[in-house]
Amino acid sequence: MLEFLSQQKPKILVIGDFMVDNYTWCECSRVSPEAPVLIAKSLKEDKRLGGAANVYANLKSLGSDVFALGVVGDDEGGKFLKEKLQGEFLTQKGRKTPFKNRIMAHNQQVLRVDEEDTSEILLENELIALFDEKIKAFKAVVLSDYAKGVLTRKVCKAIISKAKSLNIPVLIDPKGSDFSKYSGATLLTPNKKEALEALKLENLEGENLEKGIKKLKEDFSLRYSIITLSEAGIALFDKSLKIAPAKALEVYDVTGAGDSVIAVLAFCLANEIEIFKACELANEAAAVVVSKIGSVSVSFEMIKSFKRRDFENKIKSKEELLALLEQNDKKIVFTNGCFDIVHFGHISYLQKAKSLGDILVVGLNSDASVKRLKGESRPINSEFQRACMLAAFYFVDFVVIFDEDTPLELISFLKPDVLVKGADYKDKFVVGSNLVLRVELIDFEEGFSTTKLIEKIRNEK
Repeated sequence: MLEFLSQQKPKILVIGDFMVDNYTWCECSRVSPEAPVLIAKSLKEDKRLGGAANVYANLKSLGSDVFALGVVGDDEGGKFLKEKLQGEFLTQKGRKTPFKNRIMAHNQQVLRVDEEDTSEILLENELIALFDEKIKAFKAVVLSDYAKGVLTRKVCKAIISKAKSLNIPVLIDPKGSDFSKYSGATLLTPNKKEALEALKLENLEGENLEKGIKKLKEDFSLRYSIITLSEAGIALFDKSLKIAPAKALEVYDVTGAGDSVIAVLAFCLANEIEIFKACELANEAAAVVVSKIGSVSVSFEMIKSFKRRDFENKIKSKEELLALLEQNDKKIVFTNGCFDIVHFGHISYLQKAKSLGDILVVGLNSDASVKRLKGESRPINSEFQRACMLAAFYFVDFVVIFDEDTPLELISFLKPDVLVKGADYKDKFVVGSNLVLRVELIDFEEGFSTTKLIEKIRNEK
């Protein structure tokens, strides 16, 4: 899919609150004698595209033929945006273009100073007329609302109505607790906090997530209902609830992650990609962004690089893995488990398992499978994160995720030579033992258990 998308250049229109993100990089090594505050010595400044402009930048980086439509002030910020973006901007005299100055010290944001005018624009009719004139040329529309006054109720209603009449998808990154002005859009991308406020619910945990996301779809007449769940991924409701697990392993800065998510979703829908696949790709884009400092524009090449990380190449589907295993005559060792919180006991066990053959394959219980086996509070880490942790060990050759409660079907499919289990299976039936040449039982390291480790952490809180 990435190869296909990287060759597409859909025309996408971005409307909303275009802003300037300024970064002042400083050195802090002294405390002021005037007050108990650090003295920041400015080293350099870096102006970047922010808000709707960052959505534009992401779409551009993905390869879209993107066009900006908005309202700015007659100031330096407005001039900067007009120079950097292809589009048309109405200028409202006396209005301040949103300008966010982030003070950075030692790669950390220590202060943000905002200059902005959040009152509703005076040029609603002119903006709507400009939209009506341009819309027919585009495959998708993104409304990037940062509550700075451009996307008024009147503007949103007019845009959604016109786009729907032309069967053009409208994707909205919403703000505030009243989503009624977005009714009829293709989808919204609120985070959990925003969704709670808009739906007036207390929580979105467990069963409440499905109830809430379904209510979001019905209350605001959406084609798809989406709630971003931060480290848990993206929840989607079309005909039923699906969750695309998060891909991020390292989070340094969440700035701009939401912009990247909606940009990828818009790019995919403009190319008629199935919505859940679009959500999975949006997760990968977000993982790239949060691993970097400051707002950055994601590209398909960056997503490919993220997916190409060496240890992730060890994570295979059962079909991919079978094709690889059939190409050699080496001795295949198989073991399985949840591996929720990897500890020394796991490491010792897997090292010993590897010594029993040439290739060690680890069957990993999926999130759904772990919940059935361990309860609703598990797993602690997602299947993707657990798979990556296992794949990072040099003695693990491949990881394959399975959704059943036992690995019987997977063992039958892969046909390994050696099946490895813990010594606690002595005198017990080992699932799949009749399908392999031999079964090996390995002693566990005493004192190591994921369940006991979780209990210890909870008791020490």
